[in-house]
Amino acid sequence: MASRFEAEKIIRTHVLWAMGGGLIPIPLVDFAAVTAIQLEMLQQLAELYQVNYSKSNGKAFVSALTGTTLASLGASMLKAIPGIGMLVGGASMSIMSGASTYAVGQVAINVFSGSGSLVDFDLQQAKKAYEDAFERGKSYVSDLEKDEDKVANVYQSLEKLGKLKEQGILSEDEFQAKKKELLDRI
Repeated sequence: MASRFEAEKIIRTHVLWAMGGGLIPIPLVDFAAVTAIQLEMLQQLAELYQVNYSKSNGKAFVSALTGTTLASLGASMLKAIPGIGMLVGGASMSIMSGASTYAVGQVAINVFSGSGSLVDFDLQQAKKAYEDAFERGKSYVSDLEKDEDKVANVYQSLEKLGKLKEQGILSEDEFQAKKKELLDRI
């Protein structure tokens, strides 16, 4: 039986990653990074709830809930404006990314503990649940922002670990172990 505590821990970790991903200074790359973070969160939640998961179903689920999220794209594109655009766009994208990730995670928990499938769920009910959770997610993110320096340090460390893995210095198992170690600090 899946533990709600473990599920919330997975969501919290990925919200923090998404907040860091939202700070990536390149428009649209930040959006893609956050989507990848949400897909990884879905995969981990599916494993926890012992539910079948496929990346294509995960992408369809995230797209169905978030749509193109024009507000997030707008925040991402603001970063293209020299100077103030980077500050405003980065802050907005960080908040929106974290709140969206929180909402996707909350809806996933409900789906996995209910129908158990990302294929067979009530889309209208899920969208409403996403909107409600997104609003709660904004408060959740603002509470987490108090730990912003810790989040930034962990995000930078994760980037460095990823580069070491890409260079073949760390194996996949070593990378996963170090990643878990870093995330447990948060």
